[in-house]
Amino acid sequence: MPAKKLKEFLDSHGVKYVKLTHSTAYTAHEIAQSLHISGRKVAKTVIVMIDGKMAMAVLPGNRSVNFDHFQKAVGAKKIELATEAQFKGMFPDCELGAMPPFGNLYGMEVYADQHLTDDDEIFFNACSHSELVEMSYPDYERLVKPNVVKLT
Repeated sequence: MPAKKLKEFLDSHGVKYVKLTHSTAYTAHEIAQSLHISGRKVAKTVIVMIDGKMAMAVLPGNRSVNFDHFQKAVGAKKIELATEAQFKGMFPDCELGAMPPFGNLYGMEVYADQHLTDDDEIFFNACSHSELVEMSYPDYERLVKPNVVKLT
């Protein structure tokens, strides 16, 4: 089951979603291969520091953050990857590196890459390296209200 916090949030908003179980995988590419889905539909969550403040960047699994684009899009002086040590305790209900793209559940600003809007559905880690959630992208956007920008 997805982490209790995530499940309760989705259920309380009446969102239709599907939980998918897969063999343990640590990258979006491995997850996509395991489930035979396009890497662009698997959203990966990257924790960043934007001018010293922690935030969540969400992008298609087949892309990488372009920090120049990201900085320009949000008007930041400096954006860098957060270290695991910096965010280790922020997601107590999740395995390290398997946090869902719901920064709003953890008091974090969320930036979603514009390419995620190209598909009707989104797949993402459900706080585990062996569970994924599939839901509609419009529902995700409605619940999280991410800042949709050019990240890649």
